[in-house]
Amino acid sequence: MDKLKEYLNTHTHDELHPSEIANLLKDLDEKSFNEAVQSIPKELIADVALELPDRYFEDIVESFTPEEIAESLADLESDDQTDFIQELEEVDEEIAKEVFEQLDKEDQEDILQLKQYTEDEAGAYMQVEVYTAKLNQTVNDVIKEFAKLRREDELENVNYLFVTDEKNILRYGVGLDNLLVFDFDKTLKENIEENPEKYKPVVGHDHDDIKEIVKKFHEYDLNSMPIVNDYDVLLGRITSDDIYDIISEHATDQMYNLAGVNDDAEDDEDILKAGKARAVWLGINLITAIIASLVIGMFSDTLQSIVALAILMPIVASMGGNAGTQSLTVVVRQLALGDIAKHDAYRTIKKEVLLSLANGLFFAIIMGIIAAVWFDQGMLGVVIALSMVINLLSAGFFGSMVPLLLKKMDIDPAIGSTVILTTVTDVVGFLSFLGLATLILL
Repeated sequence: MDKLKEYLNTHTHDELHPSEIANLLKDLDEKSFNEAVQSIPKELIADVALELPDRYFEDIVESFTPEEIAESLADLESDDQTDFIQELEEVDEEIAKEVFEQLDKEDQEDILQLKQYTEDEAGAYMQVEVYTAKLNQTVNDVIKEFAKLRREDELENVNYLFVTDEKNILRYGVGLDNLLVFDFDKTLKENIEENPEKYKPVVGHDHDDIKEIVKKFHEYDLNSMPIVNDYDVLLGRITSDDIYDIISEHATDQMYNLAGVNDDAEDDEDILKAGKARAVWLGINLITAIIASLVIGMFSDTLQSIVALAILMPIVASMGGNAGTQSLTVVVRQLALGDIAKHDAYRTIKKEVLLSLANGLFFAIIMGIIAAVWFDQGMLGVVIALSMVINLLSAGFFGSMVPLLLKKMDIDPAIGSTVILTTVTDVVGFLSFLGLATLILL
């Protein structure tokens, strides 16, 4: 509480940053948090609420009137306004309606336009506030207009000029560094026509999958991208800060999916909801564990005859599981980054199988020697060595194949991969180890 007051008192209005305020609020206990919220500058309410984790959103909203919220919301860009209204609708639809009605007509139209897109479409992430220039404007006029808008804080994060024709169809994109070396007395069209191909923009369409937009940002090292409709009419832009947020969200989703938990459920304070989401995958895992146990049960006589097998058996399964997880994690991440092309499946599987085989042979020799010396039984070392080679080989194969197959089926490669892989490595590990022991040692 004291740190927040100190921060607010020692910084001017222009120096205050919502993320700094949010970080200070997160360090407070519940009672202090509720008191400190009231000290947030009214114009930063919406900004701070968006910076905080979702679980704080309701507390922020309940601390202010719809009029105060709407006033702070009016200062945000259209994409952030839409995010705020949608999140507020999940908390309280009535308050969301009141806040929405307090906004001016232009903001309402922008929000309604963006809400029509689904969460995986590029249009859902664009901001409609875009500074554009016409082909027939002189560079001098463009710079004067741009400077005027910037002084009035009408523009932010602008480093790329979108050039349209009279019908608002996007024609070119000019970086501000290029704009400064143009002939100021000539029109944009006259300057651009000296090398038109240089100013062809990398564009996205409003209904494009947002993952494709992220790839373009990465491939072309973009700071912003114009978003057009099917007729090339400029609708808005997506900026790099939005892309960073999207990448972070996707990375979180993948980590959660690999662990068999749900991102939305984990962010929710409802323990029952999170518990249900986890229980689904735990239930599936229980079934796969029973399958592995049934395989062990098939060799109960072998286990009773050679107790050493029960001691060594977890080693085979554990090594296979870890090797498979390595392959799985690498392939899932490479798929997410777009580093694996459609024709790369064979190369990817081959690489992972060879790596697993090399590791399998190396550790099989080590474990074979240890087992033979430990139990003074040379053939037992041979059994566990052969089993480890077989299991690590299958781990590399399935660890790479499963996510590729799920991707082919248009399913998130991270979802369910670990459960499938664990089942395979356990079953193959136990079956090969106990099967070989039955054939060789009995």
